[in-house]
Amino acid sequence: MNLRVVAELISSLDISMGSGFSNDNQNNLSEWDRLLLRVGSDRDRFAFKKLYEHFAPRLKSFLLRIGSDMSAAEEICQESMIMVWRRAETFNPDSAGASTWIFTIARNKRIDKLRKDNRPLPDLNDPSFFQIPVDKSDDILQRLEEEKKITNALKNLPPEQAKLILSAYYEEKSHRKIADETNLPLGTVKSRIRLAINRLRSQLEELEG
Repeated sequence: MNLRVVAELISSLDISMGSGFSNDNQNNLSEWDRLLLRVGSDRDRFAFKKLYEHFAPRLKSFLLRIGSDMSAAEEICQESMIMVWRRAETFNPDSAGASTWIFTIARNKRIDKLRKDNRPLPDLNDPSFFQIPVDKSDDILQRLEEEKKITNALKNLPPEQAKLILSAYYEEKSHRKIADETNLPLGTVKSRIRLAINRLRSQLEELEG
């Protein structure tokens, strides 16, 4: 998870949703389910705005995590939310929650784009495709806390090792690309990354007590 994703997670915690619903038949639905139903039945722009503010940054983070670059993630996110607006009337909360329904649209949009671009399709057995994010504030806070620990541990690494870790795992660069950019032998890059990981792991274990 990169710092941009963390910033999005932080901002998402500030989103406030008033209940505004009194229909007893909807008491078992989540707030996002009810908003999506309002979009589908009434073309409620306010309800869609709330859905967009909540889900757009999460879709973007999800797409980046499963391999899309920034430009593609933004494009797919926009197309997915347009599809949410257009197809909201087909949403059935008895079949899936709003979160699962919306993230499935984004996943399918990404696959469509890969086909269009003649790029290799993702491995549908990849666990990433079955781990649809669940909107739980506790989970977000836990990830933020983990990110803080990793950031602090990185600060204690030698600068050259920290840079290699950031390049390999935050920027998702291949070892070969890092070697080309740093003018280091490929074997040296690999060994330094292994050393950095071992040191990072030791520091995290110390932080865990």
